[in-house]
Amino acid sequence: MRQTAHFRPVGLASMGLGHYAVINSVWDAARTLLRDWPVDDGEEYFEAVKSCLDAIIGDLPPEHVRAAFIRAAQEAGIAVIEAAD
Repeated sequence: MRQTAHFRPVGLASMGLGHYAVINSVWDAARTLLRDWPVDDGEEYFEAVKSCLDAIIGDLPPEHVRAAFIRAAQEAGIAVIEAAD
């Protein structure tokens, strides 16, 4: 895996009751998808999990994981909060 597996932070709201999380790495994204995600199906969900695995073995840059993670959140109805550049 690349030495730097971090990406621009992604804020998530409503993952459970009153929960807020900031995800900023491939590892955080993978852990959140596999342990805390409200649904474990959906095309974007599976793509995001696959993206995490691909990034862990070094075949995908972290920013691709970030984009897939955001799409999975939108699919699951989770509010995404992004800071302006």
